[in-house]
Amino acid sequence: MATLLMRLQGPLQSWGTSSRFDERDTQLEPSKSGVLGLVCAALGRDRSEPVEDLAGLRMGVRVDREGVPMRDFQTATGVLIATGKPNLGRTVVSPRFFLSDAAFLVGLEGDDESLLAQIQAALRAPVWPLALGRKSFVPGCPVWLPDGLSALPLLEVLKSYPRLAQAQRADKDKPLRCLLEDPAEGAVRLDQPVAPFAERRFGPRFVKSEVMYAPDQTDA
Repeated sequence: MATLLMRLQGPLQSWGTSSRFDERDTQLEPSKSGVLGLVCAALGRDRSEPVEDLAGLRMGVRVDREGVPMRDFQTATGVLIATGKPNLGRTVVSPRFFLSDAAFLVGLEGDDESLLAQIQAALRAPVWPLALGRKSFVPGCPVWLPDGLSALPLLEVLKSYPRLAQAQRADKDKPLRCLLEDPAEGAVRLDQPVAPFAERRFGPRFVKSEVMYAPDQTDA
């Protein structure tokens, strides 16, 4: 069992899983569909290509710095109506939710170390630009980590890897929130790709929450 780590850190991020119509939501941590979409961009996989091999990877997220939830509004005119034709007289106000100044350590675990090595190489030299949930939300730091590929299990790697965001003195002894994919129990997340991304079909997966301690950057 091997694990690949990624750094998802930037000024703005958005990881929606239940957005419909005009409102665009975000979770407080990266979704599996969003992370695998980023991986597909790095690999140069088209939205019509299969993703079964990627969807089979187990994902874990360590929240190194909680993002600040924020909201803005966007307007759009000429939106499509039920007939499929643009309505030039209608303007839609769309609330958009996002996270500010968040930092996440994301791990993907699987039996096929060659697949993880391929992803690791692609993150270093991605085919298409990478984004943190939306195309305009670019990473503030490289997603690729030079020591991100490990032969150790997911949980062990997440516990031992230094914090991405250096903790303030008062926070050094505080645990970090972590979400781990589980095969049988936990909270249900509807972000498991079950078809190529072009079909926008997602199924449920279980996620368990726990807390863990990780070394600060100065202690690593």
